[in-house]
Amino acid sequence: MNTAKISMLSRGLLLVVTILFFVSLKFPMWQIELDAPQYPEGLCLKLHADKIGGNVDTINGLNHYIGMKTLHTEDFVEFKILPYIIIFFGVFALGTVLIARKKMVIALFLSLVLFTILAGLDFYRWNYEYGHNLDPNAAIKVPGMSYQPPLIGYKQLLNFGAYSIPDIGGWMLITCGLILFFIVAKETDVMSRFKNPKIAILFLPLFFLFSCADYTAQPIKLNVDTCEFCKMTIADGKFGAEVITQKGRVYKFDDVICLKNYCEENHNTPIEKYFVHDYLEDNQLIDATTASYIKGGNISSPMNGNVAAFSDETQARLMAEKLQAEIISEENFIKK
Repeated sequence: MNTAKISMLSRGLLLVVTILFFVSLKFPMWQIELDAPQYPEGLCLKLHADKIGGNVDTINGLNHYIGMKTLHTEDFVEFKILPYIIIFFGVFALGTVLIARKKMVIALFLSLVLFTILAGLDFYRWNYEYGHNLDPNAAIKVPGMSYQPPLIGYKQLLNFGAYSIPDIGGWMLITCGLILFFIVAKETDVMSRFKNPKIAILFLPLFFLFSCADYTAQPIKLNVDTCEFCKMTIADGKFGAEVITQKGRVYKFDDVICLKNYCEENHNTPIEKYFVHDYLEDNQLIDATTASYIKGGNISSPMNGNVAAFSDETQARLMAEKLQAEIISEENFIKK
């Protein structure tokens, strides 16, 4: 029953949750990293419970040129109320330790889930307004372009890569949620219900939602996108390439040789996906690890890599004979 007492283990874990709630106020909750060639060390926006920190002045200076609002702590009511909300959860958790009733644990967990949903919606709203409400008199205007940062994960914004993730304080709150979920599951014996496969199936979409990242190839914009390695504009839709890192960052190249050179120079960067242009199609990316390749002969690529990729092995062999090229394997030029 919900009025029953919780175990000593659960009370001990709740004490840890209490401490984490209060200590999280000392650290940033969220961070948005910005990478660009002109800032090799990157810029970072730190969102605390009560203020905006990090490279705020530099970012505000950049925002001015593209018409985005400058960031000031006093402009956001969230920074006035968020510390009190977190303190409320800390006191709630401490009270649950002392009273030790199951129904209080459930109420604490559900309240935290509701707060997380509302905070996520508010953060999305803030990002949307921040990236779309632009000054029409800005010095730099790109038709149809908005600068909404990602809610979580990676997004390319002009020549800046924006990566949005929890910071130390945020990870503490996430840990609180996970511990509370464990306590609720333990005290209500909810896990035993998963013995019924029909109930377990209902939760599968949630696991896929939180465990699967999107590593889909992003189309290369010919005559617009720039090669990450040689910095040349990508103009040919037959020889380009692309990689996606484990963080979801996308790097594009105008030649397979540029992809090879980039991977060799940045061998510590964890790459999740490799893509190359299909030689027989116009600007169509295919999985580089399943493609077939030919090299040399009468093939002439932008940076003299002279490698052509094909989605079909038979077509690759036919083109190799036609172009007097040799057949090679993808391991010969993609460093994993």
